Amino acid sequence: MSAQLIDWPHLVREPKEGASHYLLTLHGTGGNETEVATLAQHLDPTAGVISPRGRVSEHGMTRWFARVAEGVFDVDDVIARAQELAAFIRAAREQYGIQDAPITAVGFSNGANIGTATALLHPDALQRVIAFSGMYPFGDRDPIGDASSVELMLLNGAADPMAPTASVEHLARVAESHGASVERHIRAGGHGIDMSDVAAAREWLAARS
Repeated sequence: MSAQLIDWPHLVREPKEGASHYLLTLHGTGGNETEVATLAQHLDPTAGVISPRGRVSEHGMTRWFARVAEGVFDVDDVIARAQELAAFIRAAREQYGIQDAPITAVGFSNGANIGTATALLHPDALQRVIAFSGMYPFGDRDPIGDASSVELMLLNGAADPMAPTASVEHLARVAESHGASVERHIRAGGHGIDMSDVAAAREWLAARS
């Protein structure tokens, strides 16, 4: 197993019924690779699953990158961890013989933010992201280059104090300014995933299968 994978806990499930695409499931703060992988069953039960575990610990809770306070991210760490995740994806493609398979990241909260950051900074490694309750991950900075191959599906609650609407709108605006395609699903309520989110994500994913 490659150096990028050997010390990185993750699970892998092969696609079913002749399918060849994969979902990269990314947990929220305090989650893990097993519980978030169940999302794949609701979005596309035939898809393969790659589900790594975040490598940052905050008071014992697993995360993808460090933060200074609630909603205030350590942007240097976001950028470094996005590079790590991109390297993980490249290594997983090689390790599991899926070099040409489409991979769509599916992340919740902190997982949505690292998935979005990875796609926008490393579109050669990841092009599609379904982001549940995510927000703009780069603070007051814009480190994004050409993102014209990136497709984002942003699903948010209109009254989410952890992923404020202004930050989500900023994410959509900045990503589009770098060429990314962005679709949004906005529902009533706050932080989380409801059935309308799942239905919208499933439809968005099916249109790209």
